[in-house]
Amino acid sequence: MRAYYQSTRQNAVHINAKQAILQGICEDGGLFVWPELAKTQLDLEKICQMDYQQIANTIFNLMLSGYEQDEIADCVQNAYTRSFERTKPDTITPLETVGDVEVLELFRGPTSAFKDVALSILPWFLSKALKDSDKKALILTATSGDTGKAAMSGFEDVAQTGICVFYPDGKVSDVQYRQMATQTGQNVRVFGVEGNFDDAQSMVKQLFLDEQLKQKLAKENIVLSSANSINIGRLIPQIVYYFDAYRQLVNKQQIKIGDEVSFSVPTGNFGDVLAGYYANLLGLPVKKFYVASNANNVLTDFLNTGTYDRRRPFIQTISPSMDILISSNLERLLYYASNQDCQKVAGWMEQLAKEGFYTLDDQTKAMIQNKFEGGYYDDDQLKTTIAKVYQETGYVLDPHSAAAYALAKDKKGQEPIIALATASPYKFTQDVLAALGGQEADAWCAMKTLSTMNVDPIPAKLKALQQAPIRHRQVVSPKGMKEVVEQSALEIFA
Repeated sequence: MRAYYQSTRQNAVHINAKQAILQGICEDGGLFVWPELAKTQLDLEKICQMDYQQIANTIFNLMLSGYEQDEIADCVQNAYTRSFERTKPDTITPLETVGDVEVLELFRGPTSAFKDVALSILPWFLSKALKDSDKKALILTATSGDTGKAAMSGFEDVAQTGICVFYPDGKVSDVQYRQMATQTGQNVRVFGVEGNFDDAQSMVKQLFLDEQLKQKLAKENIVLSSANSINIGRLIPQIVYYFDAYRQLVNKQQIKIGDEVSFSVPTGNFGDVLAGYYANLLGLPVKKFYVASNANNVLTDFLNTGTYDRRRPFIQTISPSMDILISSNLERLLYYASNQDCQKVAGWMEQLAKEGFYTLDDQTKAMIQNKFEGGYYDDDQLKTTIAKVYQETGYVLDPHSAAAYALAKDKKGQEPIIALATASPYKFTQDVLAALGGQEADAWCAMKTLSTMNVDPIPAKLKALQQAPIRHRQVVSPKGMKEVVEQSALEIFA
């Protein structure tokens, strides 16, 4: 079966995955989805005999229509052969037992965050989509901290591409800021945005729908694309590590093939946990997805009540990648949970944009609650979790991973539960060190002190940040983003 993709908001347009990856977002503002997803089942017996790259090839060949098998194999080889720290030879996302919870380490890539898994391969997907064209792609990405650096790292000096990253000024960790502000590459531009992540992300979405901007860029053969998880080329690679985690549990003889497991996932934009749901639709036996949030608990309230309401104060926390009130990928879940009712999804999204909230019908709400539960933890609770896990096991969690671990402990039943660890603790050194009873004046002293307590050494690329020159200093208002995108496009592709 070759997959075609359509919008979550209407089913008139059918395009292949290669075209969808290049386009990024649908022209109607919806997100690309594969209608046949739930009708396709992977063979778990075969999956559990594969290594990570083989699982990736299997899933991508199934879902990425428009790409030839040799193109996919080349993308997988280039993305996953050299850039990840290999603590286990058959995977790039190792599973570690921490107390009575399994922790899936997704931070072994070049920028020490889970976004590396997808953003190491998205540039290769995009390059294949561009190779037979004279078009150039300008990537627009809003980031709450990790996506930006991972995207820039992946797209640095990739032919026929440029990238503009927008982060909320003053609302990322010191390490995250320096990762972005020191980024090299002739095709890279980075901007702080006045406001929060939702302000930046909302404007990026508007720019994708701005006909004046698109026409101006089209005269230069430039198309806009995205590296956020609104792009299916970002989302689909994340499916792989759910199947791989299951394979690792089978190989550890903790489960038998066919047994159910549960996952606890730190969640902001809903892409990471949605990838798990996609894996479930493809045949992965999952009992529950536990959606872990911080004090910005819009998703917890939604899962409990069926009403999504972003009309609440935005809270800046020690887990900035979850400081989000508009979870874009939730739209894809609504599409599948409503029995692919595009009209309902479009109505909910319109109401969210105009009024700031929407309420599900009872049937869709029941479908979601059958598979998802939420929970949230404020900063003090996250610090308590970090301290307790370290005292009991010697394992150091970052604040986002701590949310997943805490919820896993609170919800643990008879089936094994896997908590996703989405970032290295070295990206949030001062807050992690404070949770462990220490204190340092700056992030770099805290990083050094934390390394004396953590089994893992400081990743070399993080260690080098302190001395790296700042290359990107500009801060813009949300309304000023269009102007710098136009200017960046002309400079990059001059």
